[in-house]
Amino acid sequence: MQDEISIKVIDRKENIHILKIPTDMGLNLMEALRAHEMPVEGICGGIALCASCQCYVRSNHNLENKSEDEEAMLAEALNVRSNSRLTCQIKVSSKLNGLEIKIAPND
Repeated sequence: MQDEISIKVIDRKENIHILKIPTDMGLNLMEALRAHEMPVEGICGGIALCASCQCYVRSNHNLENKSEDEEAMLAEALNVRSNSRLTCQIKVSSKLNGLEIKIAPND
């Protein structure tokens, strides 16, 4: 089993970052992004109540389905697209290796 993955993050200024993220710490993607000082706010602490960690999934990864809480928050959020996800609701695992995301605007 892989204990570190690599993901591609495009920030709000279109800068590309390749992040190495451990898979054995029980992190969600928001926590991993914040640990790498990426601009995701996570104001609610990661409980799907604010959408300040919204991203657009650009790769074809088969992610777990959105929870009802995530669906409800995205229904109220700004700048939502069909590929929008809350990074706080995505658990880091080896199946995310090669994931590509773009951080959504915060306005």
